[in-house]
Amino acid sequence: MSEKKRKIHIFDTTLRDGEQSPGASLTPAEKVKIAKQLECLNVDVIEAGFPASSPGELEAVQMVAAEVRRPIICGLSRMIPRDIDACRKALEKAKRKRLHVFLATSQIHRQYKLKKDKKEILQMAVQNIQYAQKDFRQIEFSPEDASRTEPKFLVETVAAAVDAGATSINVPDTVGYAIPEEFGDLIHLLIRKVPVLGREVVLSVHCHNDLGLAVANSLAAIRAGANQVECTVNGIGERAGNASLEEIVMAIDTRRDFMDCYTDICSREITKTSRLVSHLTGMIVQPNKAIVGRNAFSHESGIHQDGVLKKRQTYEIIDPKKIGLSGSQLLLGKLSGRHAFRERVKKLGFALTEKEIDRAFARFKALADKKKYVFDEDIEALLEEGVVRVPETWELNYLSVRTESGKPPHAEVRLKFKGEIRAASSEGDGPVDACYKAVERITQSGAKLIHYGIQSVTSGKDAQGEVIVKLAVSGKEVTGHGTSTDIIEASVKAYLFALNKRLSQMFPQGTVGPSPV
Repeated sequence: MSEKKRKIHIFDTTLRDGEQSPGASLTPAEKVKIAKQLECLNVDVIEAGFPASSPGELEAVQMVAAEVRRPIICGLSRMIPRDIDACRKALEKAKRKRLHVFLATSQIHRQYKLKKDKKEILQMAVQNIQYAQKDFRQIEFSPEDASRTEPKFLVETVAAAVDAGATSINVPDTVGYAIPEEFGDLIHLLIRKVPVLGREVVLSVHCHNDLGLAVANSLAAIRAGANQVECTVNGIGERAGNASLEEIVMAIDTRRDFMDCYTDICSREITKTSRLVSHLTGMIVQPNKAIVGRNAFSHESGIHQDGVLKKRQTYEIIDPKKIGLSGSQLLLGKLSGRHAFRERVKKLGFALTEKEIDRAFARFKALADKKKYVFDEDIEALLEEGVVRVPETWELNYLSVRTESGKPPHAEVRLKFKGEIRAASSEGDGPVDACYKAVERITQSGAKLIHYGIQSVTSGKDAQGEVIVKLAVSGKEVTGHGTSTDIIEASVKAYLFALNKRLSQMFPQGTVGPSPV
């Protein structure tokens, strides 16, 4: 970097604290898969798990330690020798390793959970940090529930841990109780009282999101002098989750002018990492989640779409390509304007006059009032029906489908081609498959079905069904649609629509070549 700024170390605890989300349990192989992606993301530390919690967890940490080489691999331990020994065993093959020991320090935890006084807490911390030094050069100490610990006792505990040999001090807001200004003041206090923090000794923070302030508290701590942040991909974790890795990283990157620091995260890997974690944990990312939510770079308002089309930065403070996306998404709906509609029509390959655009836009608005989003297939169908006419080279004349229990469906199809009726029949895996095979016997187009979708156009028993298909014909993909109260008929109409569209593209003058035999 051209100027010397403070580096913020990213300590990822997705595999440990994040996995504690209800229902987010991972197998050892899945942990390794995520750990390798975290290595691609270029995190500084991976907290791989809590080895003493189960034999399977110990095995998982061993596998991560053996297979992931660049980041520091960390194991969590209570302040007891057998937990520390489990971490030693789990991390034997790690190229770089760290022990993370924790001990509750707040009055409520001391009184009700540990049933120990301040003197006993200090003694436990010092003795176990000293015990761990025989196996670990890097030892991180967390005074659990630090944000609710009496400040004077917190300072005393942290100073004792540093004197005993801790190389990192982590300040956890374990139950998400802190407010940003208050948490920043706490970090200032610790640095003032223990000046090696943030310098010779890493000063870390670990914030939970019970009040929705985990990221805000983490950023306040960074501003106050912390140089490591513990976080999870997608912000997963117990209760309301942890501080979100992607939000912290992109806040630092986007507001470099204010934060005056940097991370070494490869931001282009953020989206890929988010999707992998979501897939393997089964925890769906909410659509409006910052940075990685489905709607984070989507625009539906006509005013916003117009602004983004003119200059992306009017409504986007982050370039979506920076986090591994191909670009923004303009969702067309009832709030969309003419500018966005015209651009989408152009992108779909249609060259329309202003009068045709006006006519198509009116039809688009009418359709948008009936459905939440208007997709590209809808626009293509709308244009082809009402603006751009597709010649019916092949026209459905007759359709019959017979189904019997235990037998494959049988379809009979007749098509009109240049005034001549051509017929074929076929069996298939289902009634639609049988119809499509019969159509192919007649047309011999060599089409391949890529996508098939059904939706209801109207409600009630006599509802119209709309079928949308995508075919690959003669090296090009084409979309077709058909509507009918009979979904089988709608399916055949959609297939023929796509074939006829492709023929009109291949023979734009309206003269179709020799008919298939």
